[in-house]
Amino acid sequence: MRLTGRGIAVLVGSLAFYALGELAGYALFRALAGIGIGALLAAVVLTLRQPQVTVQRVLSPDRVERGRPALATLRVRNEGTRRQASFSARDSAGAAWKEVRVRQLGPGIEATYRYELPTSTRGRIAVGPLTLERRDPLGLTRNSKATGEVGTLWVHPRRHPTKTVVAGRPRHHHVGRTADDSLRGSADLRDVRPYVVGDEVRHLHWKATARTGQLMVRDYADPDQPRLTVLLDTRTEPLPEATFEEAVEVVASILFAASTAGHRCRFVTTAGADFAAPGGAVASRMFLDELCIVQQRDEKSALVPLALTTGTSAGGAIVVVTGARGSATDLAPLLTRYSSVTAIGLGPLQGVAPILGAQVVLAGTAREALTQWTGVLR
Repeated sequence: MRLTGRGIAVLVGSLAFYALGELAGYALFRALAGIGIGALLAAVVLTLRQPQVTVQRVLSPDRVERGRPALATLRVRNEGTRRQASFSARDSAGAAWKEVRVRQLGPGIEATYRYELPTSTRGRIAVGPLTLERRDPLGLTRNSKATGEVGTLWVHPRRHPTKTVVAGRPRHHHVGRTADDSLRGSADLRDVRPYVVGDEVRHLHWKATARTGQLMVRDYADPDQPRLTVLLDTRTEPLPEATFEEAVEVVASILFAASTAGHRCRFVTTAGADFAAPGGAVASRMFLDELCIVQQRDEKSALVPLALTTGTSAGGAIVVVTGARGSATDLAPLLTRYSSVTAIGLGPLQGVAPILGAQVVLAGTAREALTQWTGVLR
């Protein structure tokens, strides 16, 4: 229990009135001091007992697109045998907070309250803990305690309708080699190699074993599936803060469409983040969660990170999302490693044009960029 600002003012004023009454000999000032102290004592008695209830908060949904409504359901139950006086429940959501006025509860009574959470900003928002607070009618004292668990609200970037580009390596070993990260286990023969402990005995290649004098096995791999890599420029120089949010929406829309269609996707940033997942609904959610926490960095690194220019595994299509004033020559290292290269530049410029073997789309907003890009894919 503690005094509010108003309570501190009443306490100081009461002491000042009492001192003035004693020094000047006026009973009126002593009476005013007594009234003030009496009000404070009454406020202390009213707020001395903390709320004795159990609370449960449920977020519905816990993942929401930016700007869409997200509700919190608060259940308050009086488990005691005495009537619980009314109090307020304050719930924090990032820098914002919501206050719910809980009415009086009889023994064993439960009340349910619903309120909206702020979703205007993309990010991973901590919700809670709840603060249960009792105040006297005059607002002189308050008694509060924190309770309940801390929830997480994932505010995903907005998504816009779009299509996805499909590209991959040759699908069969007799047409060309598969990618180095192909999945093992299908009926597509990748190679014949020496046996190692753990290989399937039924895959032994007896003719090759007789010819080489050592155990040889057939190495089977899944034909390479359509794959998509998306590179997001997180540098502050080519993308101002407002434009960066548009860029994140472009990436979210493309990755969501591709992964929902079952394509293998990879998300890379110039800051070094690298996340890959197979297609499917779970992968779509994982990519959106990653985009919740991606932030800009004030750095002078190159547009194309080293992870996209080294290693033997490449192929498929790549989409680079950056500012409109970026240099097309920065895409040169990607042209020989990917079958399809597209650059989406956000800024004041508009248009679509092939430059140095890459398709370049320039637009001012995410919706405009995706509309133009969808037209290119037709």
